Amino acid sequence: MPPPPAAGARERLEVDYDAAGPEAAHARLEELDPEAAAAVHANDRRRVVRALELAELGESLVPEQGRLWTNETRHPTLIFGLAVAPDVLADRIQRRARAMFEAGAEDEVHAALAAGPVSATARYAHGLEEIASLPSGKALDALIVRSRRYAAYQRKWMRRIPSLVAVDAERPADEVAAEIVSITRDRGILAA
Repeated sequence: MPPPPAAGARERLEVDYDAAGPEAAHARLEELDPEAAAAVHANDRRRVVRALELAELGESLVPEQGRLWTNETRHPTLIFGLAVAPDVLADRIQRRARAMFEAGAEDEVHAALAAGPVSATARYAHGLEEIASLPSGKALDALIVRSRRYAAYQRKWMRRIPSLVAVDAERPADEVAAEIVSITRDRGILAA
């Protein structure tokens, strides 16, 4: 596991990244850790900053070849994905977004922004920018669209996972769990 950054290092590197720009920060990373620079895009602020933190500690964002996935360290595993039909998921997203607004999401966002600076991570929370800058109806619509796009991105990303086992999630949780246990036993990963 990589070491934590030195006190104040992350803040200093974030300020440097913002002041000098992505290309300059990435060029510095290229000097310190060429392998990490090859793996991280200059515009990926969070990962460039983390790679610079590690480089300053003599570590790398890029692990040694095969360190995590050798036969000695890897146990037999299965990765399950819970599959929901796109139209069902779109309906759930819309209902959840409306419920969030009815429960006071707008007030919560405005109170958080009024309380002071929002962390870099929180700035990317779905809906934050939309709720802060758009009228209520447009903010809701924008949140729904953004959430649907993110769900589509996640679905596409999951398809790239080798040997992913998709399980129909549109049924009671105990049935889903029973299927997962059954598949795991059938494949010899879980003792009967």
